[in-house]
Amino acid sequence: MSSPNDASVIVIGSGIGGLCCGALLARYGFKVTVCESHTIPGGAAHGFERDGFIFDSGPSLYSGMSSRGSTNPLRHVLDAVGEGNTITWANYDTWGVRIPEGDFDTTVGNDQFCDVLRRLRGETAVQEWRRLQAVMVPLGKAATALPPAALRLDLGALQTVAPYAWTLLRNAPALTQSSNPFSTVLDRTIRDPFIRNWMNVLCFLLSGLPAEGTSTAEMAFMFADWYRPGVTLDYPIGGSAAMVNALVQGLKKFGGTLRLGAHVKTILVEGQRTTGVVLRSGEVLRASTVIANASIWDTLKLVPEGALPKAFVKERQATPPCPSFLHLHLGIDGAGLPPDLACHYITVSDWDLGIDAPQNLIVMSIPTVLDPSLAPPGKHTIHVYTPATEPYELWQGLDRRSPEYAALKQERAKPLWQALERIIPDVRQRVEMELVGTPLTHERFLRCHRGSYGPAISAQEGLFPGPKTPLPGLLCVGGSTFPGIGLPAVAACGLITANTLASVSQHRQMVKDALG
Repeated sequence: MSSPNDASVIVIGSGIGGLCCGALLARYGFKVTVCESHTIPGGAAHGFERDGFIFDSGPSLYSGMSSRGSTNPLRHVLDAVGEGNTITWANYDTWGVRIPEGDFDTTVGNDQFCDVLRRLRGETAVQEWRRLQAVMVPLGKAATALPPAALRLDLGALQTVAPYAWTLLRNAPALTQSSNPFSTVLDRTIRDPFIRNWMNVLCFLLSGLPAEGTSTAEMAFMFADWYRPGVTLDYPIGGSAAMVNALVQGLKKFGGTLRLGAHVKTILVEGQRTTGVVLRSGEVLRASTVIANASIWDTLKLVPEGALPKAFVKERQATPPCPSFLHLHLGIDGAGLPPDLACHYITVSDWDLGIDAPQNLIVMSIPTVLDPSLAPPGKHTIHVYTPATEPYELWQGLDRRSPEYAALKQERAKPLWQALERIIPDVRQRVEMELVGTPLTHERFLRCHRGSYGPAISAQEGLFPGPKTPLPGLLCVGGSTFPGIGLPAVAACGLITANTLASVSQHRQMVKDALG
């Protein structure tokens, strides 16, 4: 077996964090191999096709992606590897809401939400909302004062962050609040229960946790992006697979390799450092650096016993996991449907249950409203899901081929059908393709511990851990590492990790390329 090349990197997993990290490292001149266990790249963001219907497996709500100068770290990565303009983005500004107080549509980028509040809650609620907006302005400026592309986790950061020092100093008072739970902001600005519930929805969609567990920085970032004049939301033509494919092209453009169906069985450790990986096939791949784009629980399973300090292993194994997902993927006949269907809808059944109660919050996506190519002519593709609220325990130990498993899928999918019937009453008569994904589906195809969305690390407990580990040559990216869960966060993690391995001069040039 040959000695590892000092510039060689193996990335375990082709989720967004892994692809962002791998593509940037390839651009920096590293010899990169991304190993993906599945036959499709993208991790939770991959797309798949059944009988002419093309589905997003996971996220479908994007913002800040359609133009340069965005604060979205995923756009920074795409621009840095020369793929930012290869994706066509459909723009829209409206999404539908179905909640106990009633049904309404809401838009980003203007004051339309004030009209909703005035109708549902009265003028006092409008004034509270405007007060919250005013409080969020300096917090938003602080959250976007430093572009993620400039960050790295070593002393080189003194040089890459230096151009933004004055902006950071001007926003220092607001920056001190960034790591606090967003509930601290609500507690001093909002009394109206509806607004507090609405903020809990946005927090949960962003971080997988309610306001008391979501950092102020995350919500300030969202406010700065969603509530500025003229802003729109974005959807990639071709679905999330188009975005994944752009990252793969960026990886390959700079000499990187993507290996599909390459399941990593073990991380090699020799001489107290990582030296590569062993695939399930028995093949050995050598590298001086291994970057795990897997959950922290799954990463620990790959490391030989004794290679990491016991205290580190015990601490990370005790990380609390988010629950899993339940998905309903449908292909339907679209004949005669209203022309003003929104791309996205959410429903909430009961505020008193809590936004994180199982099956209380349901998200619906109809991407063919914006991109008809995702279905045969005259048809629609629909994705309905519970966002990280489905208990794994209900499914644990079931045989996926058993009648019990099939029956539980139908039973647990009932609230998803009911939510969708509020939008399309006769949807059951229109169905041509039906797939139900469960926590066991997540566990099987995404190789994630208990089908989890990722760690449930509350802002009350501190920040997510960084990418470094006590084992030399082993780094982590993805939802288990700083900044945490969510598409922009995992992209930022991949970005920051790649920057840390690059030279400062390379990094500074990349920032110029990424930010224009």
